[in-house]
Amino acid sequence: MGERPFAEEDSLHEECGVFGVYGAPEAAARVALGLHALQHRGQEAAGIVSFEGNQCYAHRAIGLVGDNFNSADIIGRLKGDMAIGHNRYSTTGDAGLRNVQPLFGDFSFGGLAVAHNGNLTNAMTLRKELIARGCLFQSTSDTETIIHLIALSREQTVEKRLIDALKQVEGAYSLVVMARGQMIGVRDPFGVRPLVLGRLNDAYVLASETCGLDIIGAEYVRDVAAGEMVVISAEGMRSLHPFSPVPPRFCIFEYVYFARPDSVCENRNVYETRQAIGAELAHEAPAPGDVVVPVPDSGIPAALGYAKASGIPFDLGIIRNHYVGRTFIEPSDQVRHLGVKLKHNGNRAVLAGKRVVLVDDSIVRGTTSKKIVAMVREAGAAEVHMRIASPPTTHSCFYGVDTPTRDQLLAAQNDVAAMAKLIDADSLAFLSIGGLYRAVGEARRVANQPQFCDACFTGEYPIALTDAENTMTGSQKDLFLRVAEV
Repeated sequence: MGERPFAEEDSLHEECGVFGVYGAPEAAARVALGLHALQHRGQEAAGIVSFEGNQCYAHRAIGLVGDNFNSADIIGRLKGDMAIGHNRYSTTGDAGLRNVQPLFGDFSFGGLAVAHNGNLTNAMTLRKELIARGCLFQSTSDTETIIHLIALSREQTVEKRLIDALKQVEGAYSLVVMARGQMIGVRDPFGVRPLVLGRLNDAYVLASETCGLDIIGAEYVRDVAAGEMVVISAEGMRSLHPFSPVPPRFCIFEYVYFARPDSVCENRNVYETRQAIGAELAHEAPAPGDVVVPVPDSGIPAALGYAKASGIPFDLGIIRNHYVGRTFIEPSDQVRHLGVKLKHNGNRAVLAGKRVVLVDDSIVRGTTSKKIVAMVREAGAAEVHMRIASPPTTHSCFYGVDTPTRDQLLAAQNDVAAMAKLIDADSLAFLSIGGLYRAVGEARRVANQPQFCDACFTGEYPIALTDAENTMTGSQKDLFLRVAEV
């Protein structure tokens, strides 16, 4: 994996996006389009596996979808009317080709491919047990654990083997699984990561987000429910609920940042929700400003909501360069501080002499916020008041989001006043956890039973952290990479 620019390192990253098409001609081409729409969920690698008859076809590559699935020759080799695909951003395992999904295995019943969004919190524990039983792992991905559990199951059908395997894992997962003649979509009992069901004429589509359905003209039917398994075959679709029910805990950060604004998550429009978050922030944390400026692109909807609620004009005071490669390596320490202008530049015509209310979705390490504030000041701003459209990020995520360890999270080590001083803002304020819940449509956060997974803000983890507790580490990547050393 190439070195990331600091602006990439100082943001949270979703692990991946999944997409599947069953019963449509040129299914792989449609999957490639779906992965394009889900590119924001993972940019390290992409893969597609298709089935025709008894034959499996696969293509996996490091890099963006458009760079690797851009020829008729490649798509033409992915034959069949069913295919699944995956965009990767690694939270477990390294970024090598061996970890690019969908993962595929040959079983006694035929081939099976799996694409996984999420993170298993007992994968390392299970892996050690499976290795002791003689299993040979070909990757360092936690997803491969599921493959081996399916292989060892004594159940007779694919769906029962998958259920048997998933009852042994802990963590967050939305899976799209493909075997001969069928496709299966399943979410973990808490429904932490998203998965939606669509229709394209007589075909079925599974996707991480509804924007993936839109690009191929599919109709959004509904979300796959928390703990639900949908089995799609020539007979149609069946819905199963094989797990013990628990209160759902969908990731609230999907609304704050991860999901694309034009998607619908759990029946909530993401763009409208982000505007509501910004409006709630304006009510909770007013600022003496002349202009509301978003940190593009993720801060734009919240900044619009803040401006409307506060009556302060909205303007684009920061212009983003969309053509910066992810693998840019800064040439020397002497010019490293100039790196922020690779992606952002202050618009002096908007900022000069103004009291600026700067709206962003979150603060992680704080390095980018500090550089953005400095850039706005250099463009002539008289004052800079930073407003964050989420609560302080104080804890690491173990459910499929690549977050730093707690000692690297600015809010875990400093109070708000100290953070304001560190980023050199005239003032700094975050949305409260109660305000975030109100903005997404809940009157209040239920103290003993939150309606969402909000562990990154509260430290209240709904699913056991077996591996983390065994290793006493807070980094997902470091946690699973240790497996390679066993």
